[in-house]
Parts: sequence; structure tokens; C-alpha cells
Amino acid sequence: MKTAILVDGGYYRKRSTSVFGKLTAKDRANELYSYCNRHLKDENYGSTTYNELYKIFYYDCPPINKQVFHPLFGKNKDFSKSETKQWTEDFFKELSKKRKVALRLGELNETTVHYNLKHSTTKKLMNKSKNLDELCENDFVLCLAQKGVDMKIGLDIASLAYKKQVDKIVLISGDSDFVPAAKLARTEGIDFVLDSLGSNIKDNLSLHIDGRKTCDKKYLKQTTI
Repeated sequence: MKTAILVDGGYYRKRSTSVFGKLTAKDRANELYSYCNRHLKDENYGSTTYNELYKIFYYDCPPINKQVFHPLFGKNKDFSKSETKQWTEDFFKELSKKRKVALRLGELNETTVHYNLKHSTTKKLMNKSKNLDELCENDFVLCLAQKGVDMKIGLDIASLAYKKQVDKIVLISGDSDFVPAAKLARTEGIDFVLDSLGSNIKDNLSLHIDGRKTCDKKYLKQTTI
């Protein structure tokens, strides 16, 4: 079966870092490429077959490239020279070198970038188990909003289905926003498989896929991020 593999990049990087820890940009790119290719192996009724890779589509946003005010320190934090920005750019470069990998980059809504208190920290402040003067940098999370990534995934699923370019689509994500696209692909006769990397998914997403498959048991041992 000719197979397209679509990767929600932000989701993959968060899950893989949570399960396997931090890696260099090159090692993470190699890890992702190897993982995707494991989806080409099918084992049914004691026999093993290998599907043909159509293409790996990787969806993500460029790293933040601006200064953001940090409420704890009372000053801006410059992300234009951050290690995270350099790592992300290197990661994209490494992926772009891989055979049959297409990068689909959206953009960040930089006007809405801000720091928020983590939910766990807010609870501690409210129940008075933590005081304001005890806050540290780890109590805050940077909030980023992507633009265009989900739309690109949905459009590519529709295009692959309508043009009959593939027999099977594997989507690596855990987002139920893709239910309409999954329904469309199945209507067009595409075998639609979801890999949530071990995380639990909503019931409405389970109803509109042909199956689930995760290619590494280590993900299954940690079902939440």
C-alpha cells in the first residue's frame, strides 16, 4: 500500500522529549525519520509486508524570534538568540535532508505570545500552599499560538484522498480537530491510521479512524505528557 505519513511536529517533539529526553537536533531528526519508517511494516496473520512510502509530511512553526516580557523578572527575554531557536532551525535543516520528507511550516502568532502561570502553580497559590515570593522561573510557561498548521494538515489529507495519491494515511497526532479530514479520507476509501504516541484520545476521534498504531512500546507506558 502506498502510504503517506503526516506528523504534527509540535506534538511529536513534546511527546518524544517527554518519553526519551532531550536530544541534539540531528539525533531527534534521525529518531523521527526512523520512527516514521517503522509504520511501513505491517504484520498480519503471521506474515510481514512492507508498504511503499509516498512521502513524510512534517508540520510545524518556525521558532519564536522576538523579545517577550517576563513578569517574574520584570524585563524582556530575548528569544532571537536562544538555544531553542538555534536547535529548532537545525532540526528543520536535518529533516529537510531526509529522502521523501516535506516540511510544511505555518507561522507563530507573535502578537499573542506571553507568559502564564502553570496550572499547578495557580492551584498552589489559591490553596495557599505556595506564596508569591516563592515563585520561580519554572512556575511560568510560555504560551504560543500557531497559525496555519492545522489547516495545512487538513488540506493535505483532502488532497491526498481526492487525488487518490495514496492507499493509506498515517497521522501522528492526538488532536481531535482532524475528525472532519479523517472522515473525508475514509469516505474516499483511504485506510486512515492514527498514532497518538501512546496518549489517550477523545472518543469522537476513535469513531472516525480505521485503527491506531504506535511503533514503540515506551510511548504506551507513559500515556500522558
